[in-house]
Amino acid sequence: MSYVVNGQTLETDEQGFLLEANFSEEVVQVIAEAEGLLLSPAHWEVINFQREQFREHGHTPNFRNMLKGMAEIRPGVDSKYLYDLFPLGPAKQAAKVAGLPQPLGKGGY
Repeated sequence: MSYVVNGQTLETDEQGFLLEANFSEEVVQVIAEAEGLLLSPAHWEVINFQREQFREHGHTPNFRNMLKGMAEIRPGVDSKYLYDLFPLGPAKQAAKVAGLPQPLGKGGY
């Protein structure tokens, strides 16, 4: 599987995660469309959080840490809120849409 963005082919793993991080907005739009998501400002807030965590730690947070971090940014964020945005699993689907490689296993950070 791969995505084509602005004429460039971006390789993925078997689950559709980019092999190398890509921080362009165009990548987010292409992957979101492939995932059947219509992005809102709330989606972008989560995407930007995931990207920031990736830049800071070299990987994205597991779900528990994602929930905790997002609640610090936006009080009242809970698991339902995140699943409403990314129904296939917030930590993994948000990382995929953000143009990031597949998250680490259950350990995360």
